[in-house]
Amino acid sequence: MNKYVAILRGINVSGQKKVKMADLRIYLSELNFYNVQTYIQSGNIIFEYDSDDIKFLENQIKNKIKEKYNFDVPTIVITKKEIEYVLKNNPFKIDQKNDHKKNYVTFLAKLPAKDKIEKLKEVDYSPEKFVLDGKYIYLFFPDGAGKAKLTNNFFESKLKVEATTRNWKTINKLYELVCG
Repeated sequence: MNKYVAILRGINVSGQKKVKMADLRIYLSELNFYNVQTYIQSGNIIFEYDSDDIKFLENQIKNKIKEKYNFDVPTIVITKKEIEYVLKNNPFKIDQKNDHKKNYVTFLAKLPAKDKIEKLKEVDYSPEKFVLDGKYIYLFFPDGAGKAKLTNNFFESKLKVEATTRNWKTINKLYELVCG
């Protein structure tokens, strides 16, 4: 069995796309996902499955949500190895000057095109910072995320790739649930 994390984009936000995590755990169990757990209401699902076909797993989850709720939800499945990588490679070191509440990671559904990456390198919304590392974008918001310009929608628009963002606290908890 392989352990995975599925991260859903845009559910249970401002009363939109409501999905009860208890129901979602049941629906995914119907698909033969094992040991299904959820973490908070924003769509973080930890599960085991006897396959390493990520696209298959993403489609299974998307299709089940579409069947049960009649709306589409972008879904990104990451492996235990990927969550370990993300946690260990944050270029913004967590210390007193760099508060962990100001660090986020945007997960991309796929690698962006090289020309889109080159255009993104021209962006400067200082003091906000970002580092693109393959399918992960590490973010640092010294003034908090509330009014940040480097949003999930910004990166999807610039890179033409589905994405979803999680704060550093959630990344740590997902790591604990998957690897601990």
